[in-house]
This record gives sequence, C-alpha cells and structure tokens, in this order.
Amino acid sequence: MKAAVRTSYGGPQVVRVIDVPKPKPDRRELLVRVHATTVNRTDRGYRTGKPFIIRFFSGLIRPRFAVLGTEFAGIVEAVGDGVTSFAPGDRVFGYNERTFGAHAEYMTIPEDGSVATIPGLSFEEAAPSTEGSHYALANIRAANIGAGSDVLIYGATGAIGSAAVQLAKSLGASVTAVCRGEHVPLVASLGADHVIDYTTEDFTTHGATYDVVFDAVGKTSFGQCKPLLRPNGVFLATDFGPFPWNPLLALTTRVIGSRKVLFPLPKDNQEIVRYLRDQLESGEFRPVIDRTYRLEDITEAHRYVDTEQKVGNVVITMG
Repeated sequence: MKAAVRTSYGGPQVVRVIDVPKPKPDRRELLVRVHATTVNRTDRGYRTGKPFIIRFFSGLIRPRFAVLGTEFAGIVEAVGDGVTSFAPGDRVFGYNERTFGAHAEYMTIPEDGSVATIPGLSFEEAAPSTEGSHYALANIRAANIGAGSDVLIYGATGAIGSAAVQLAKSLGASVTAVCRGEHVPLVASLGADHVIDYTTEDFTTHGATYDVVFDAVGKTSFGQCKPLLRPNGVFLATDFGPFPWNPLLALTTRVIGSRKVLFPLPKDNQEIVRYLRDQLESGEFRPVIDRTYRLEDITEAHRYVDTEQKVGNVVITMG
C-alpha cells in the first residue's frame, strides 16, 4: 500500500510517499481503508519534533511512528475476531493520536478507540471533523462554557478556533471571535456574535470583559489577555508557550490570583467522537476546509501548513 513516511525529524522534505506493508488488524481492531485524512497542527509538531517536549512522546532521537496522520475517514475492510461494534463495509471516521497511521491507504484502530460511523457526510467532509474539534471540546468542557458564558476566541479561523466558535455557540455561549479582516464574513457565518479584525483593532483594549478567553492558535498570552478576564475568569491555552510557560501557569494560577490558566489535555476516546458525530448530524458543527491535496502531493500540504496561514483544515484524499 502507499503511505507517507518519514524516518527523521525535520521540514516537509522528510516526508515521502512509498510502498509499505499493509497492516493486519489484531483481535479487537478494525482495518480501515482510508479515503480521506488531514495534515494538521499535531502532524506538524510530531514531524518537526518541536517543541522538544513532544519528543518524550514521539521518540527522543528519531520518530517512533513512521506514518503520521491522526484524522481519518474511510470504510472498514476487515475486523479482528473480537470486534462486535463494527462490521466490514461500515463508513467510519475518527482520530488516532496513539499510534497515528492515517497518512496511508490502510490503517488499524482499536474498536474502542476514537472512531464512529459517518453521519451522512462525504469522506472529505468527515475526515477533518475530529482533530481541531476534539481540542476545542476539551477546552470548552474544562472551562464549563455553556449558556450565559461570554467567550472570546482568538484565532477563530484555525481548525481549533473555527470548531470552538461553533461548539460554544451550540451550548448557548455568547462568542466574540478574533481573526484577520478578510475572514470576518466566514467567522460570522460560523455563528460568532461579534467579530474583531485584529489588523485594525487591538482586541486587548476594546473595553469588553469575558468569562473565558480561548487562545486557539498559541499566539497570545495570559499576560496580554488577563485585563480581559472577569474575576474568576479563565484563560484557555492550546500551546505550550515559551519555556513551556502555559503548563506552569496552569499550576501556579490554581493557588495564586482569581483568574486561572487552564491547559487541558484532550482525551482520546469514543465518547468525544460520538458527540461530534451528533453535532455534525444536527448541523450544529461543520469543519472548515481550506485546501485539498492528493496523497502523492502530501509534502506540499505540509509546506502549506507550515506557513501557519491555513483557514480551517487541509484535507488529503487517497484518489
């Protein structure tokens, strides 16, 4: 089978498409023929090995997993002997940050992993529905965002931010989103109540305060956003920050001050994917897709993701 493989850390050039053996499902695993996947922020971090703390999970000297790819959509081709929840022919989508493997024509995933049946979407629509959104959902739940919450989301056009706008709105929150001017109509269409163009207005000095400030792209800081937070307000961080600063702040602000930093670690489980499936089925959530590449062009997809200019998700199709 064809797969995008890398055996060292580095830029997009370390990724190459070659023939590798087709995997076989273990007793409680599914073998999925992948029709669509994505190149996302997690893939980029594991490809570069940066920040260095990632290497404690991915391999200190060289990558532990040659084939990247967390998000997938495809068809179950075979199941292990112990599988009871899925059957060959099922259309499924999901997320696998345990062992990756979605940048290939076939992958395996445990039956009880982050996988669910596709709710009437195409493979290209379903594939980008889990990575950014499961990070968004982990943060939303950690901060108890719901009806009556006033939330500011910085970086509302990324995979995490665009999902966060929609998922927070579905829970009844009032959402102010921050993005570049040319993307204001898109973000408004996602349901944001107010949209700030950061190229013409400093969102940190516009006068409003919030229960939650959600940095969905790792390009602002608790120090910058603290004046925006009400007493007992929460700053949500999705990036380690320098040194790594944000996990340390998450510990210290537990006991110092009334405003908190949270650095939620998302769970890799089936409940989250089923929740997202329900949101997709109801129309409350739709992933934003920027560009689509074929597997043989995946190196170019990595180059584009490295520009940090993508809007929503970059999809890879298997042809």
